[in-house]
Amino acid sequence: MLLLVGLGNPGQKYAENRHNIGVMAAHEIIRQHAFGTPKAKSQPKGIFCEGQIEGIKIITLLPLTFMNDSGKAVGDAMRYWRLEPKDVFVLHDELDLAPAIVRAKLGGGNAGHNGLRSIDSHIGKNYWRVRLGIGHPGEKKKVTGYVLRDFPKADKQWVSKTIEAVAKAIPLLLQGDSPAFTNQVGLLTKPNKPQDLQGSVVLSSRLRKGK
Repeated sequence: MLLLVGLGNPGQKYAENRHNIGVMAAHEIIRQHAFGTPKAKSQPKGIFCEGQIEGIKIITLLPLTFMNDSGKAVGDAMRYWRLEPKDVFVLHDELDLAPAIVRAKLGGGNAGHNGLRSIDSHIGKNYWRVRLGIGHPGEKKKVTGYVLRDFPKADKQWVSKTIEAVAKAIPLLLQGDSPAFTNQVGLLTKPNKPQDLQGSVVLSSRLRKGK
């Protein structure tokens, strides 16, 4: 069994924030892989959902603690199901990656992310991090306001495409193959060339050659 955690802040007020892209991705995994109905628990404190992905039992967790205290919910859930840190996969926003870029690795630092810092303090660092790029506002003093604002309408398309790709490729990561996972996400989010544009290029080439 594996624990898959979507990091964010609880409540509708924060639902569309950049900081909650991890929660959005977890919801999409639940939807795509037809998990059961999410249920809230007081201990461990969070919203949980059970399902299977290619024969692997998965528990998803959306902590009901705020981002800065995510570690307690994750630690309690890990111990409740008698899991080890390497069985935990955390989906979270990443300022140091450009929008729509996704990376994953086992272990590592927290890069100043308060949710990861809290998890580190409760279960150590040997868990999986799925880094979902949201871009950086450019100045450190602007970070808090940036992550706690909703994605603008212009970003909704790439956000949807990214979380859909993560949900589709997640079986590869759950098997421990992070390069295959990130490669598959990249392929699924790569912009397609419009057919009419391709046709125009071919036509233009033929005209130049007198065909």
